[in-house]
Amino acid sequence: MAERLRMFRLARRTLWQAIPTVFGILLLNFLLLRLIPGDAVDVLASESGGATEATLAQWRSHFGLDLGLGQQLLAYLSHLAHLDLGLSPRFNLPVSQLVFDRLPNTLLLMVSALLLALALGIAAGVVMASKVGRWPDRALSLTVLLLYSTPGFWIGLMAVVLFSVTLGWLPSDGIETLGMDLHGVDWLLDRVRHAILPVLTLATFYIALYARLTRASMLEVQRQDFVRTAKAKGLHPVRVAVRHVLRNALLPVTTMAGLHFAALLGGAAVTETLFGWPGLGRLTLDAVLSRDYNLLLAILLLSSILVVVVNVAMDLLQAWLDPRVQAE
Repeated sequence: MAERLRMFRLARRTLWQAIPTVFGILLLNFLLLRLIPGDAVDVLASESGGATEATLAQWRSHFGLDLGLGQQLLAYLSHLAHLDLGLSPRFNLPVSQLVFDRLPNTLLLMVSALLLALALGIAAGVVMASKVGRWPDRALSLTVLLLYSTPGFWIGLMAVVLFSVTLGWLPSDGIETLGMDLHGVDWLLDRVRHAILPVLTLATFYIALYARLTRASMLEVQRQDFVRTAKAKGLHPVRVAVRHVLRNALLPVTTMAGLHFAALLGGAAVTETLFGWPGLGRLTLDAVLSRDYNLLLAILLLSSILVVVVNVAMDLLQAWLDPRVQAE
């Protein structure tokens, strides 16, 4: 009970510290985007082949772009306080509808890639550390080095060529098979088949990173006095490796995983474009090209909140792995 109370206090303190950070990011993003020359009305006018000054003024008045910078900020904060993310000039739809339609797809891609990277990276790191200097360590080190140094988009293209074009095993585009009314297990398997290549492409770099980090951390922990004491007590080598060495070696890995969640969102834009995955990454690219600042602000705000939530979860995981964090 006392441990749960300490974990709750840790989560509450971390969340309170994150609120000013999210607000600062929101304010900075708004000011930077509004200082960029041009707006969504200019893009709409160029796409329609031109427009009169009266039409441009009418559009700007409709989307609230004719107000001053301070007025726009106050209006945006007022709408945000009422959970209203505004209207997208590019799509002429509520921003909340656009964002929350794409959010589950991006979360599926990012969370799956992160979990896969952690699982395979930690497993490879454990093997490399336990077989240090021998052929499994050398073979995995070479594989990890190749994954670490190869661009993710090139791996994705080669995966499409191999598994989609040559072998025909996996689909190369979209999130589901069009024109098929699938239900139950068939629907789930179809989604899984479409997700395999994007998830692997997004996870490859982080698999290599976590493998190298786990190997280095385990080798460092193995030299600590408490590990030698555990071995001297006659504990089974597997118990020593898992309970004493790996548990302490995971602390830097979980720290980096929390930091990399934001980087995964940036990498998702490239991966989603490559595989035609309908997520926030492609929506962000469309918002940037069309200067749809309301949509872009909503995506940036939501991304900030997601990163904060993941870092809180990683703090709680570290507190569980290392009781000294709870004591502090």
